[in-house]
Amino acid sequence: MNMYKACGVLLFFTFLLPIVKSKDQLSSRGCEDLGFTGLALCSDCNTLAEYVKDQELVSDCLKCCTEDSDDSISKITYSGAIIEVCMRKLVFYPEIVGFIEEEKGQFPTVKVQYLFNSPPKLIMLDDEGQHKETIRIDNWKREHVLQFLKEKVKPTSAI
Repeated sequence: MNMYKACGVLLFFTFLLPIVKSKDQLSSRGCEDLGFTGLALCSDCNTLAEYVKDQELVSDCLKCCTEDSDDSISKITYSGAIIEVCMRKLVFYPEIVGFIEEEKGQFPTVKVQYLFNSPPKLIMLDDEGQHKETIRIDNWKREHVLQFLKEKVKPTSAI
């Protein structure tokens, strides 16, 4: 019986504890410097952990996220997005280039904006086109960007 308890405790500290939200909240400026605005739900950070195997990035996300409400029907979605990146730095981000060239057409409400010296980021937009959340995507693979946008950008209605 004690062996089972020991295994349970070991599993908790190995797998579950890193996913639990850290009490070390960062300031909104600190979060913004990391590419988070604090508008992400903590469950989104756990989803991020499934796609991006960077524990430090997930930890930073958890320090900047908002607790999910109990009635979690409210998965946050956006009306559109802007992929912002420096054109001169694109050569260093082949996954982002691949997404822009081959996948972006699936998302009519996603635009590409080239801004000098900007690291790759997604700027999520509300119904009025206002910036609601900014997410750095430097280390994301093309399929991660695709999946994230499928989940977070509202499909356009066919007219």
